[in-house]
Amino acid sequence: FVVDDFKKRGVVFLENPLRAPEGAVMVFSAHGVSRAVRQAAQKRKQKIFDATCPLVTKVHAEILRHRQNDREVVMIGHRGHPEVEGALGQADNGIHLVENDRDIQNLQVANPDRVAFVTQTTLSVDDTARLVRLLREKFPAVAAPKKEDICYATQNRQDAVKRLAEQSDLVLVVGSPESSNSNRLREVALARGAPARLIDRACNAKTEWLKNARTVGVTAGASAPEPLVDEVIQWLQKQAPAAAVREMDGIEETVVFAVPRALAKNQSA
Repeated sequence: FVVDDFKKRGVVFLENPLRAPEGAVMVFSAHGVSRAVRQAAQKRKQKIFDATCPLVTKVHAEILRHRQNDREVVMIGHRGHPEVEGALGQADNGIHLVENDRDIQNLQVANPDRVAFVTQTTLSVDDTARLVRLLREKFPAVAAPKKEDICYATQNRQDAVKRLAEQSDLVLVVGSPESSNSNRLREVALARGAPARLIDRACNAKTEWLKNARTVGVTAGASAPEPLVDEVIQWLQKQAPAAAVREMDGIEETVVFAVPRALAKNQSA
């Protein structure tokens, strides 16, 4: 939805900055990019607006710091995810990706006393805690992040969905199938015993899902635009005009990220 809106405005999406004309304006997405992508953009004298999420930048900084201190880094994350690709690209060597218990069991490092871990920011809080326990059992001296890497918005939503699922006969998660944190919300609801569906928008919902569902919970991935959530609620109201809509209490998020420095300078100019 958001990408399509950008495309209508003439924005071009690229996997490789080498495909952009020299001197073009380049925006790095919130997922972050590898050092190789950054260097390629700089070599081509492209004007860079770095929109990497500060929480992802924190993970990048942790990786660099550990490698400079001669620690091998274990990243807990999903192979192929853009955020993971960018994070793994912060170091030329000495970094390992683990997705599950088996990966940790098979993991081999040069020095078990010189290991640190970081995590993808959009993982399941509960699953990650289990993998961290396994890492600590295998490498008792493993260094942990000073502050948890998992995004506060991801964690707040997972905590809220645990409560929502207990009150719902069906949970609808508004989010992209490619969205890591949206998929985790669906899994959290399922783990709490509630049937859960992940939908991009209201047109993907099916009336048969509502059979025997007296209470439907609606939540959304951290990046899902509010109009898509409203669209799903309106669709539900059409199916059951007499039903009441109630918003659950939750943690109020007051974190504000500053506009990227280069963009702020450009705006003021």
